[in-house]
Amino acid sequence: MLLEILVLLSTLAFGGWMQKSKLQQQRKALLGRQLQPYQIEKYMETLTEGYLRALGESSAERQASIWALMASSEDALNTQFQKFVLDFSKQEAESTQVSTWPLCLPYAEKIAPHAVFDMRKILSMHAHGIASATDNTAQRSSKDKAFTLMAELLLMQHSCHWFCKSKTVASARMMARHQTSYPQLIAAVSPETRHNYLKLINR
Repeated sequence: MLLEILVLLSTLAFGGWMQKSKLQQQRKALLGRQLQPYQIEKYMETLTEGYLRALGESSAERQASIWALMASSEDALNTQFQKFVLDFSKQEAESTQVSTWPLCLPYAEKIAPHAVFDMRKILSMHAHGIASATDNTAQRSSKDKAFTLMAELLLMQHSCHWFCKSKTVASARMMARHQTSYPQLIAAVSPETRHNYLKLINR
């Protein structure tokens, strides 16, 4: 009897793992197709390198020159991201619902429909935050503008990893790659983004 129960549990666990892997592959492929025409990641790398270079300069004049050089990359990234979000908004709702549970579980959206967010709405929110930071509507200093824009971009990246994998994996990747915890990231974005983001993920 015990052996039969163990076999049943093992079968269910394997089936669940297969379904989870299939779901993650589907989402990764969907996001990859949508991002393929754009160079968003390339511009993010350019900005990261430029900002770090500016922060490492002791000369205020040289630092200001680098901040100015980054403006074209900021605008290009913002333009491309807005177009990407518009394209993604055309996806069917069935493929854009994401569970707020820490781990990726098959059919979680159907089991707990109240504990989901729509990736289309999250990306639209990120687009607004990125545009606002790029345009510097809050009149931040060059350094603070760069800090806020990078936080907006990294939170967007966290959302993409969450969509493809899970919240836990997304947070672990953020810590490993950028030495930034999920709570720190939320605290670093603009107050408007923070408010809208927490509302959308049901926090």
